[in-house]
Amino acid sequence: MAYQVTDARIGSQPIADTSTTQLHPLGTIVRANDPTYGEGEFIYLLGVVSTVVGSPVNYNPTTHQTALAPAGSNIPESIAFAMSANVASQYGWYQIGGLTVAAKSTGAMTVGTAVGISTAGFINATATGKEVSGAVVAATVTAAETTVQLQINRPHMQGRIT
Repeated sequence: MAYQVTDARIGSQPIADTSTTQLHPLGTIVRANDPTYGEGEFIYLLGVVSTVVGSPVNYNPTTHQTALAPAGSNIPESIAFAMSANVASQYGWYQIGGLTVAAKSTGAMTVGTAVGISTAGFINATATGKEVSGAVVAATVTAAETTVQLQINRPHMQGRIT
């Protein structure tokens, strides 16, 4: 992915890069364009250990600290998708809108189906109470593939339902 920031900014950290120095205010949101994936929306956050490109992470809206999106029932948290391999001492961009490539665990997925998080840090087929709202499969994948294309719009984990 070769996203280029399209907002009127000088000196933006490239979308696919990490930095040990904070180069933007945490929580900054930008738009960027990729020749293959089109326009996307990204948020600038502090990383977490074991992040790979495409990892779904949840993030604290106050501290902007990330954590691998947990496998748990009915946890109402915003999530984003890592654009770079990252660690807790690095800063980087996470996608919150557009067509994204997400890390997935086992299972085939077809276009238009809902997704969930049953394994921390990986997208899975949907599961009761673990669904991700604002995300849908954009391209069919087999069980053997390690990533899946999703169409996302400010995704978040499902909250408690009755």
